[in-house]
Amino acid sequence: MPVDMMRAPPSELPITIEDVSVRSGGVTILESVSLALTPGTPTAVIGPNGSGKSSLLRLAMGLLSPTAGRIAWGGRTAPAAHRRAIMFQRPVMLRRSVAANIAFALRHGAAAPRDRGDRVAALLDLVGLTALAARPARRLSGGEQQRVALARALARDPEILFLDEPTANLDPAATKAVEDIIVRVAAGGVKIVLATHDLGEARRLAGEVVFMVRGRVCERGPAKSFFAAPATAEARAFLNGDLVI
Repeated sequence: MPVDMMRAPPSELPITIEDVSVRSGGVTILESVSLALTPGTPTAVIGPNGSGKSSLLRLAMGLLSPTAGRIAWGGRTAPAAHRRAIMFQRPVMLRRSVAANIAFALRHGAAAPRDRGDRVAALLDLVGLTALAARPARRLSGGEQQRVALARALARDPEILFLDEPTANLDPAATKAVEDIIVRVAAGGVKIVLATHDLGEARRLAGEVVFMVRGRVCERGPAKSFFAAPATAEARAFLNGDLVI
């Protein structure tokens, strides 16, 4: 086998964001953000609505270009994604079965064509949808569709997975099902970065917290320390349920 074919895929981590600002139409979306995303426990990005949580995920995914500053993935500045994936808050289901939705995603993943059937089966099992494999994906409940979207994202065999409000508008049972999958995926070594408005979810899942206000990273630290004794007045107000503008 040629040496080039034996090389491991390039690592996406760490993702280093250095003094990045993003502006559009005269509006500042992110302002002077510096951050490093490294292997380890899940990172929860929290903050008031409009604070830049989703924009930070899109920036780190490579879907949003900096107006100023620098971002690198494993030391590379080219935004092409090798082993990173993102799941949006309202994923679109293809007009196909659950299994076919996942199989479609595998066309752009690492699995060889001969292995895709086994890979679809494994992903269905991971997200608990084996019994619904033949059902049209658009007829599933919201929680089930989120699990399909998770399976599609995982079909890319990501090293880092971005989740934008993964349980928004789900009932408690569906939320627990999605969170259980996230825990299993993180335990398997995938770096999870999730934006969430749900402080309970951040407490349950995160090993570290990035707290954002007005497009800036206001505070960052271990989740236990952040929730027990936030260092900034803005974070204390936010955790207290006060309005942070």
